[in-house]
Amino acid sequence: MKNRAGNIIFSLFACCISLFSCSTQQIAMRSSPEFVASLLPGVIKKSEAKLKKNPDDQKLILETGSYYVMDANAFVQGPASMLPPDKYSEREAEYQKAKAMYKRGADILEDGLEKRHPGIIAKARETSGSEDFEELGKEDVPYIYWFTAAVFSAFSLDPLDLSAGMKSGAASKLIKRAYVLDPDFNDGALDDFFILYYASLPKSMGGDLALAKTHYDRALEKTHGLSASPYVSWAQAVCIPAQDFAGFKSNLDKALSINVNKNPSNKLLNVLSQRKARYLLDNTDIYFIDTDESVWDGAETEVENEEET
Repeated sequence: MKNRAGNIIFSLFACCISLFSCSTQQIAMRSSPEFVASLLPGVIKKSEAKLKKNPDDQKLILETGSYYVMDANAFVQGPASMLPPDKYSEREAEYQKAKAMYKRGADILEDGLEKRHPGIIAKARETSGSEDFEELGKEDVPYIYWFTAAVFSAFSLDPLDLSAGMKSGAASKLIKRAYVLDPDFNDGALDDFFILYYASLPKSMGGDLALAKTHYDRALEKTHGLSASPYVSWAQAVCIPAQDFAGFKSNLDKALSINVNKNPSNKLLNVLSQRKARYLLDNTDIYFIDTDESVWDGAETEVENEEET
């Protein structure tokens, strides 16, 4: 095994977030990642120009911020994460580009949240929990989702970046409140996020495998088994650190068995998730010491017996 899974799983966190579950229907229904990759930079440029003229337009704020995060995740960091080991310099350059895009998206979305609720970020930093946000409503959830995705994605690429790290605590509290406000947001997008959140973080920062499993089950239920993303998220965030090859392969096989045409609104995410699944299966030697399935026959990834509070 070329890298210990425990050392790389947090950097994989950002690559798996189901960002396209919240994209516009027109983009999400495109099955060609190459087409969308060529489209988004121009869309972002136009959206930025409109936002400069109309800085208080909440629709533009959400669109522009989310486009930055989508593009960075799916078409910059995602492809870079699948480059061969000898492309280290190229991969790191792409990661830095993605980080800058995440941070730009986070800044735009933070500005939107502040305009909607002045002082909300400072309050999120100072409050002890996620229950003290009575001013937030269901309509705020998309802004919180994208802001949190941007913050954690940037932080995962560079944990030494203090500006991203300082925002992560506030983002954690806001996204937990978002789940209370709209647990079914975009057919399980928040559950898919929390699979990665609870599985990737250390216990000292709130990591909890039992909660990751709860959200995994909910994501599968809400997507009716038609989304590949929860399977890929579980395979990466849980099975690799546990060295559960049987669970890893089973989840990725399920991801690849999904007919992307059965859920047109989620087609692009499924295409991207299946590409990641194929890459992982083709490179198991990077992540596992032993890929003999008989060793793991009947085994399941150990999940602590803890109830969600």
